Amino acid sequence: METTLADKVPPHNIEAEQAVLGAILLNWAAMADVVSNLKADRFYSLQNQVIYEALQNLYSKNITGDTISLINELTSEGKLDKAGGPAYIASLTDTVPSAANIENYADIVMDRAARRDLIKLSDELKADSFDISKKSDNLLDSAEQKIFSLAQKNETTEIYAAKDIMIKEIELIDARTKTKNKFTGVPTGFNRLDTYTSGFQKSELIIIGARPSIGKTAVALSMMQNIACEKGIPCGFFSLEMPYESIGMRLLAQEANVPMQKVRSGLLRISDIQKLQQAASKWYKAPLYVVDTPNMRLLELRAMARRMVKNHDIKIIFIDYIGLITTENPNAPVYEQMSEVSKSLKALARELEIPIVALCQVARDAEGNEPNLAQLRGSGSIEQDADVVMFLHRDRLKDGDMTEAQDAKLILAKQRNGATGDIPILFIPPYSKFVQKADEE
Repeated sequence: METTLADKVPPHNIEAEQAVLGAILLNWAAMADVVSNLKADRFYSLQNQVIYEALQNLYSKNITGDTISLINELTSEGKLDKAGGPAYIASLTDTVPSAANIENYADIVMDRAARRDLIKLSDELKADSFDISKKSDNLLDSAEQKIFSLAQKNETTEIYAAKDIMIKEIELIDARTKTKNKFTGVPTGFNRLDTYTSGFQKSELIIIGARPSIGKTAVALSMMQNIACEKGIPCGFFSLEMPYESIGMRLLAQEANVPMQKVRSGLLRISDIQKLQQAASKWYKAPLYVVDTPNMRLLELRAMARRMVKNHDIKIIFIDYIGLITTENPNAPVYEQMSEVSKSLKALARELEIPIVALCQVARDAEGNEPNLAQLRGSGSIEQDADVVMFLHRDRLKDGDMTEAQDAKLILAKQRNGATGDIPILFIPPYSKFVQKADEE
């Protein structure tokens, strides 16, 4: 009779489990070699789990773990019989000659546990897939998250010696020197901002806040003009508020320096058309990828971002804007939804190892004044989760001001790994774009 997968015993290695426990009882110092990575639930045998938990308790109490102290601990917890009794515990030291190979034994235990986790997850995904009441896109996002969580669960904690850290840093510095890159991250095109941040760094969540109609989208597009069009760095843009045709029009006007009003109306001179054609040719070659789904669900955004990075090697993502992302629980309080969004975007930046720049509105009481961290709309978790928070500030335009360059500033209010400060810039109303001041170039 053939053995099916359902008949198979889950992967495990009792001998390796016993060897780990025996090594610890032989040499208590060996516990320090495994305690940070090896958890009790990694053991297949229930009695071995119970014994290891008792050893962890002794370790946390700073009590030397030997056969006698272990039996006492288990007895006090009422778990001695569950652990196999005194005879089983005493036999553990006979299963291993020394504690020298404890890390190898622990690796075997964790390997088998990881395989059991995969089997369990596969069964769960299979059962979910047969449930027609669940949407397939939800299932795919859930599967991605569960696999990612499983990978994190099975990561081991490393200890890095200073000599290893310094070798790695020198290698990075050497590589940067050879590439002649001025900044280590993605350059925004605003030199003083890039000097503060050294460019937007991978795995960082960057928030750009402003009141409505101050220019959040325009400053993001101005940065993308430098990133994708000038530097050729693959860039993704999630436009939750504006259709891609409008994005394209603004990008053309910015690059060609042709007033937006003329582009919209079609009242163009031959010289304007030539400029727009040249700008279109330049953008045609640029590695920019736009998604314009309004009120996009958080799970869809994550899935699309992963696809962008996989298919187009995206190095930075912009989201316009964070308040329009829909969570799976739209009836929850706003602060809970915003907290879920900000934490998820930060986790996504770390997972994809790219900077994610999210635009955000600030509270109404910031109108006319320089915004601050307390005025981020929605949730205090945005400030907490973000690595960089900056605010765009300028005076609102009055009638007759549409042709004049206007002073503005980026207020770098938070930077987890660097200094803060103000970056003076200029807003050019006809082209709806921001540029750095001449003395900042």
